[in-house]
Amino acid sequence: MSAGSATKQRQEPIRFGDQDVAPGSRLTIDLPLPPLYTHTSVAMPVHVIHGKSAGPRLFLTAAVHGDEINGIEIIRRVLATKAVSRLAGTLVAVPVVNVYGFVSQSRYLPDRRDLNRSFPGSEQGSMAARLADTVMTEIVDRCTHGIDLHTAAEGRSNLPQVRVDLDRYPELRTLAEAFAPPIVLDSGTRSGTLRDAVGDKPLLLYEAGEALRFDDLAIRAGVKGVLRVMRHIGMLPPLKSRDASSDNVAKPWFANTSVWMRASQSGILRARIRLGGIVEAGDVLGYIADPFGESEQPIVSDCSGVLIGMTKLPLVHEGEALFHVATTTSTAGVARAVDQFHQEYEQPVIKRLK
Repeated sequence: MSAGSATKQRQEPIRFGDQDVAPGSRLTIDLPLPPLYTHTSVAMPVHVIHGKSAGPRLFLTAAVHGDEINGIEIIRRVLATKAVSRLAGTLVAVPVVNVYGFVSQSRYLPDRRDLNRSFPGSEQGSMAARLADTVMTEIVDRCTHGIDLHTAAEGRSNLPQVRVDLDRYPELRTLAEAFAPPIVLDSGTRSGTLRDAVGDKPLLLYEAGEALRFDDLAIRAGVKGVLRVMRHIGMLPPLKSRDASSDNVAKPWFANTSVWMRASQSGILRARIRLGGIVEAGDVLGYIADPFGESEQPIVSDCSGVLIGMTKLPLVHEGEALFHVATTTSTAGVARAVDQFHQEYEQPVIKRLK
């Protein structure tokens, strides 16, 4: 469905689990999952906003990895936005997909499997496969679009970015531009991921921040990006002229390759660059030294680009991934995109309490 083309045809009720959601209403539904071995029941909470008029059906998923919590806060803020009361179509919000990992503050499931390597899953498979199957049949198959919210793995942090596979799905370019992150990484899908399992269904993967930490800039950019996509596909009315003038959407920079710079020796890392920093080939990104400083090695960038991910732990082993650079032959465009992003999301001034 093109931007702004949501039909005014009235919707029929939609069913999730064993409950019907009437047009013009919202409901939280608990989808049952396999219980714990303590006989404790487990459920995946789903919040459905079913608009009065027909339109796209968008799912928002977060915490597919149980320790990636930024997306949970993004979904909470989206659901609290007044604009969703004028929704056309259906918003299906799943703030905690991997309930088991979330409770234990772990990336993985109790069987140590990675849920985002287990899609599309199987009703008769492993614990991870069964949870993946529930997500596909109960959430994905009922929707027309999706946004999957992630952070970096524990001990790393990501610059806000959207990942798409434009070779397979070139139509995702306009959707990614509507989200308006500073960086769009055109990367192939990996087998077993939700991004791969949805097939031709338009899906954006948003990466920002680090595990088990709230990053307010990443959260605010995520909320704004989700709402922009919803307007783009006709789920929300366009901004009023005075609001649209203040919502200056910066054009993201597209990268189709990225490279990790790895530790040349074990030791203690001193980084010399921050996320979003512009990198030229040959730049020193940091130094690794032993505790006495007797053996010190620089980490030199092999390419030019922008730093989109990095380790947050200074204790590293030889071969460990340290700095993730999205590559480019000219850094002018990417520098402009990152600068515009930071200007838009400058931290507000906190007034001193009297």
